[in-house]
Amino acid sequence: MLGAVVVVTSAGCAERGAAADDRPADDHLATVRQAADLLVRAGTSRTRTTLHTASGGTRVTITGHGRFDYANRRGTLVVTPPDEEHGGTGGEPITELLTPGALHMKNRGAGVPDGTWVRVDTTRLADGNLLANGATDPLRAAELLRGAVAVAYEGQGRFGDTDVRHYSGTAALDAAARAAARARGGSAGELAAAAEGFGTDVFTFDAWFDREGRLRKVRHRFPDVSVTSTTTLFDFGVPVTVRMPDPADIYTGRIEAVPDDGSGTGARTG
Repeated sequence: MLGAVVVVTSAGCAERGAAADDRPADDHLATVRQAADLLVRAGTSRTRTTLHTASGGTRVTITGHGRFDYANRRGTLVVTPPDEEHGGTGGEPITELLTPGALHMKNRGAGVPDGTWVRVDTTRLADGNLLANGATDPLRAAELLRGAVAVAYEGQGRFGDTDVRHYSGTAALDAAARAAARARGGSAGELAAAAEGFGTDVFTFDAWFDREGRLRKVRHRFPDVSVTSTTTLFDFGVPVTVRMPDPADIYTGRIEAVPDDGSGTGARTG
């Protein structure tokens, strides 16, 4: 069974109740499935993430914040893991650079020298890097919704000062991987790895969209690994700069294994 941790922020979405919607059910399904495509058109945004895990009575929360360029599929996140020594959430922040097929992490620890980076091929991770490194790539969080198989409209709400529509439903990882491949969305390999690596293909979600159809918040629940991942998107159009590390600053030595505490951090990222 995969351990996992993801980061996302929950940001002020207060539902007003399940108001009636006269659009056909197929329209709701289409709204959810096209979330990733509309983010690419939107360009960029800030993001916050929160990952909650539960294993053997231990609960772990990991948070993150950053910016993402959806058109170029790259962004930055600063992820704050748990402080294992003191039992809190204020561990040493990890800087993550998200790029197609690869993740670079600074201050990863676990035997990596200070000031150096670790590069991870995300297509080779058993969970497709959905959860294992403490945060879900914001665009991949949207691409998961390509696999929606059942959607219910839950009503209107507010996200800050923005009106949003709330949907809930069920999705399948293998369906998301196939749809990403057809759309050339770039995450087909990672989603296929997750579909194979997770014990259960089906997961549930809640998603909130603004009037332009842009995804503003999504919460995924993966029951097989007892993980809930939340991603929040805001400040669309914000400038995004991703500076890749110099090859000389990328650590290529052996990464120490870290005992699995149920959080999903540690050796899985190496």
